[in-house]
Amino acid sequence: MIRVVKPGLSTTVQDLGRPGYYSIGLPPSGALDKYSHTVANLLVGNDPAAATLEATYLGPELEFRADLRFAVCGADMPAFLNGQPIPLWTAVAARSGDVLSFGMLQKGARSYIAVEGGIEVPPVMGSRSTYALCGIGGHEGRALKAGDMLEKGDLQTRAPREGVAVPEKWRPNFAEAAELHVVPGLYVHRLTEESKQEFFAAEWTVTPEANRVGYRYKGIRLQFVDRPQPFGAGSNPSNVVDCGYPIGSIQVPDGVEPIVLLNDAVTGGGYATIGTVISADLDRIAQTRTNQKAKFVEIDLAEALRRRRERQTRILEVESFLRQS
Repeated sequence: MIRVVKPGLSTTVQDLGRPGYYSIGLPPSGALDKYSHTVANLLVGNDPAAATLEATYLGPELEFRADLRFAVCGADMPAFLNGQPIPLWTAVAARSGDVLSFGMLQKGARSYIAVEGGIEVPPVMGSRSTYALCGIGGHEGRALKAGDMLEKGDLQTRAPREGVAVPEKWRPNFAEAAELHVVPGLYVHRLTEESKQEFFAAEWTVTPEANRVGYRYKGIRLQFVDRPQPFGAGSNPSNVVDCGYPIGSIQVPDGVEPIVLLNDAVTGGGYATIGTVISADLDRIAQTRTNQKAKFVEIDLAEALRRRRERQTRILEVESFLRQS
C-alpha cells in the first residue's frame, strides 16, 4: 500500500502507546506529540488509536500504491505531493503512484502522517507503537528503512472529506521558547531551597541529547542537600533508593543538566525526581529542538488537572468540527 522511498532521519510507527506494563519495566512508547497524532487521525476519519508515522526533524519520502486520503500534522515541515506543495493540518487525496515528500523543518520537531485506516502492523501487547530499544512493535521493531512496504489498516470510523482543514485556532503555536508546567515531585525536598528557586527561575537550553527516551537541558548547576548515604542508594546526593519514573518526570544526576523522561525511558531508577512536566505539556516538549530554550513553571495538581481537561476539550472540539465538515 505504501513504499518507503527514503526513510527520513527517524520515522517510526506510533499509536497512543501500550500503558499498563510499568510493573515489568516496559514504558508505553507511543506518539510523543499525542495531540498532533490524534488530530491527523481525525482528519482522515480514523479512530485516534490508529497508528501514524512519526517523523523526526527530516520527513520521509513515501510512494502511495493505492488511492487514499492522508493528513500531515505537527511540525511546520513543508509537505509536497509529486513535488507540489500541499497544506498541513488538512485531509489530502492521493492517487496510486503519487509520492509524498518533505522540505526543511521550519518550526517544531516531529510530523505525524496519518492515512485512512491507519498504518497496519502486528500489535504487540495491545499496541502498534515502536519501542526500538527493545525491538518490539511498529515495523519489525525499528525505524523505517528505504524499501519497506507498509499496509493500510481498517481503523476508520467515518469517510473523510478531501480538503477539510483544522482551523488555525486549534493548531499549536511552536514558539522558539517553550514554557513547561511542572508539579513538584516526591524528592523536590532533596534540592536546597536556593536551587529549587533557581530551577524555576533559570532559562534552560535543549542539548543534542533529546530523543524519545528523554530531553536533557543545560543551564545552571543545582545543589542537593547533603545527607548520609541510605542503604541501597548511590553515594551522590542526587541518588535515592530506587523509585518509579512517571512519564515527564525530571531527574538531575549530580545536579547537572536536568533530564525530562519521555515515552521510551526506563520506568524506575535511583535518581531523585524533583518534579513532573504535566501531561498537557508533553506535546510541547516533543516539538522542541536542540538549542531551543525552555523555562519550567511551578504549578499545583489542581492547575495541572485543569490544563489536562482543557486539552481534552480542545480535541473534542476538533473532532466535533471535523464530523460536521
